Amino acid sequence: MSSPTNGLLNGVKALDLTHYFAGPYCTRLLAGLGADVVKVERPPSGDPLRRLGPFAGNPGAYRAPDGSAAPVEDGAWHLYLNAGKRSLGLNLKTEQGRQTLLRLSERADVLVENFAPGTLDRLGLGYEELRRVNPALVVASISNFGQTGPYRDWRAAEVNLYAMGGLMNITGEPDREPLKEGAPVAQLGAGQNAFAATLAALMYAEETGEGQRIDISIAEYATNILENALMQYSYSGQEYTRVGNRGYGRAAWGIYPCRDGFVGIIAGPDHRWPEVSRIMEREELADPRFASRRGRQDNADEVDALMLPWLIEQDKVDIFKAGQESGLGFSFVATMQDILEMEQLLARGYFVELEHPVAGTLRYPGAPIRPDTDAWVFRRAPLFGEHTAAVLSDWLDLSGSHISELATSGAIPSGAIQC
Repeated sequence: MSSPTNGLLNGVKALDLTHYFAGPYCTRLLAGLGADVVKVERPPSGDPLRRLGPFAGNPGAYRAPDGSAAPVEDGAWHLYLNAGKRSLGLNLKTEQGRQTLLRLSERADVLVENFAPGTLDRLGLGYEELRRVNPALVVASISNFGQTGPYRDWRAAEVNLYAMGGLMNITGEPDREPLKEGAPVAQLGAGQNAFAATLAALMYAEETGEGQRIDISIAEYATNILENALMQYSYSGQEYTRVGNRGYGRAAWGIYPCRDGFVGIIAGPDHRWPEVSRIMEREELADPRFASRRGRQDNADEVDALMLPWLIEQDKVDIFKAGQESGLGFSFVATMQDILEMEQLLARGYFVELEHPVAGTLRYPGAPIRPDTDAWVFRRAPLFGEHTAAVLSDWLDLSGSHISELATSGAIPSGAIQC
């Protein structure tokens, strides 16, 4: 797998010193736009993300780290978040490894890292050292709470970040405990923020020759998407309460059961409410008491009781289309099978199939953008250390003998695959 030759970021060189979710998602987006993203992975097993299931060979399995030197190549998270990158096995705890990274940094445009704050400084690879070798380098640092402040060095997982960022406080039913989200929203969202900030800093560096360090806090990302909860408290002193599936406390506005799953009902604006009565064939729903949002809210239980008999006898896609065809914002809760078969996505050619030497041929989500130009690059996730020799040759013009010396010193894996 060679470096990309198309994409909006063709020619941009990026070093990826990240692991798990936030950082790898940022660099996946860079790779998707055509940047040559080199994922620097610690021998002998690389990014711990590789060991998170499910796994293509056994989708129900879970492979916990067991101390084995062999990396896992078919973990679903790795196959998705590391797609499009090249893998360089490099031991930054050796002097040769550190010097190699500094040489790579001289030629890079971007470096993204999500080590605990202070880790790169302890390795002799802090921002000041990186800036010394390359003043135009853009360094994006992603961490739990940021590079400064009293929480800087504290540990956190997704559940902590989602909670401390404030999102958990507004997630769940009003009379129950707060809930966590289904996906690592805080970390993936922080990765998006890092991607956008990196592009802006890259543009600035190209215009001025000056790089900079970007400080991305995952917890702060969560606080940034609190809807109007924080503003409401700032203005009124009132906490934004959890509303559960009855969105914003409204009736006929939320998630309801149906025959084959769940649907989203958004019965607005008010002048379209009679359409709900017509679609659901319940004249009682046309009662003037329910004509306004406040009226439906005051009689929420009665409105729900009138809708449910019809909903539980219909399929979700039929309900969705019936509402949409009448100008109502109905939706449905899609399963993964629903998504793979969704006519809208298929009509747009959204899905992409990539072949991986270990995982086989798998279907991937398509590009998050659809520009007119051929802007997005689709390539599989790399095997651990697969491109070690190629990157050292491409970026640093190292000879085969020099690469062998690095392997002998322990800076790179002795069995690095050449391509």
